[in-house]
Amino acid sequence: MESESDSPTRINDTRPRTRPAMTGTLPSHALAVVAGPASGLRRLIDEPEIRIGKATTNHFCLADPTVSRFHCVVERTARGLMVRDLGSFNGTQVGGCWVECAYLSPHVPIQLGNTVLQLVEADATEGACGVAAPQILGTSAAMQHILAMLPRLALSGANVLLEGETGTGKSMVAALVHGMGPRAQRPFVVVDCGALAASLVEGELFGHERGAFTGASERRMGAFETAEGGTVFLDEIGELPLDMQPRLLRALEERTIRRIGSTRPMQIDVQILAATNRDLRQAVTAGQFRADLYYRLDALRLVIPPLRERPEDVPPLIEHFCARTRATVEPGLMVRMKAQWPTRAWPGNVRELRNAVEKAVLLGELTGDDATLIRHTVDEQEESDQFDFSIPFRTAKEGAVATWERRYLGALIRHVGGNVSEAARLSRVDRGHLRDLLRERGIVPGRSRPTS
Repeated sequence: MESESDSPTRINDTRPRTRPAMTGTLPSHALAVVAGPASGLRRLIDEPEIRIGKATTNHFCLADPTVSRFHCVVERTARGLMVRDLGSFNGTQVGGCWVECAYLSPHVPIQLGNTVLQLVEADATEGACGVAAPQILGTSAAMQHILAMLPRLALSGANVLLEGETGTGKSMVAALVHGMGPRAQRPFVVVDCGALAASLVEGELFGHERGAFTGASERRMGAFETAEGGTVFLDEIGELPLDMQPRLLRALEERTIRRIGSTRPMQIDVQILAATNRDLRQAVTAGQFRADLYYRLDALRLVIPPLRERPEDVPPLIEHFCARTRATVEPGLMVRMKAQWPTRAWPGNVRELRNAVEKAVLLGELTGDDATLIRHTVDEQEESDQFDFSIPFRTAKEGAVATWERRYLGALIRHVGGNVSEAARLSRVDRGHLRDLLRERGIVPGRSRPTS
């Protein structure tokens, strides 16, 4: 049990929770426990984000009952190392001040419950693994750090969770991890959890016997059986239906599967790579993803930064995509793309950049839409007037999400004429969870006819 204390007054951080690009490619600091039950413990800061808490899946696990399971994170940013509280029970103090987010300096105490940490210089023996990674497009410090991590992820054989926005290249990173490991000569099987109907997921993963259900005219191997000795890549794992998650968890824990319609278990030998564009920790808190499955998948975690946080990677990507078109590119067009496009926000990330390059090359010019998107910022005063900065960031975000959910769910229910099962199928949300969401947002499924 975490000890109770008076609710502290904290410094609210209203900045967006984006992760700035890291500086440097080698770690030079470590976290040391100077007081508390784990006194003497050290952890090198060799990841973009070091998660700290008493859960064993954290990068820095502290055996202290006054520390929350996921207490805080230390992030490497362009301005230095930053600690961010994760809504912990007993809070986080830096230099004696309660904080939600603060930059760190060496030897300034960081207190989590009864544990006190300090930022110290790393010993030479704590350096990161020096295994070289293959070349990949991306010269930024953030991408170079990811490249340095890939050999270790590949050789570990452990489950790997890849997080990042849509279009950042999670599938490519997964393929690299497979290709750099001892399973490279074995199958690499991809399962897109977001593209499968709920009724098809089990068969896709585990296969089925002949006659197991209507239409099963022959035996079929699932992804785990097909990938024996190799790698299974579960893309968009956050979209996996809730009722399917316990079965996947059992397969990962016991390393056995059963085809649908069979009573005979089969041993499996695969490495699991999973990817998501969602924050699974928030999904666990919201009851949208099972905590035990998250802990099993999150043995190792890698965050792929969005393109807007690494604009120096845009010019080499432009050259690469131009070369792929196998068309003659007018030099002036290439110059304009390299000069203007690094300033774009690129919400679709590398995938959006690729499409924009191909369109520009085919048309021989930047289109009006692209010219508009280059000016990705609006008038600063107009943008500021849209927000009430007296409200903490977290509260404002929760209100915006609640408003969006209410509008989306209302439109969805109207579209299907009140049919919750059809709404669950269209939105790819578990039916029971969808009912809970409708109840929370005060939406009662009506009897109106669906829209055409």
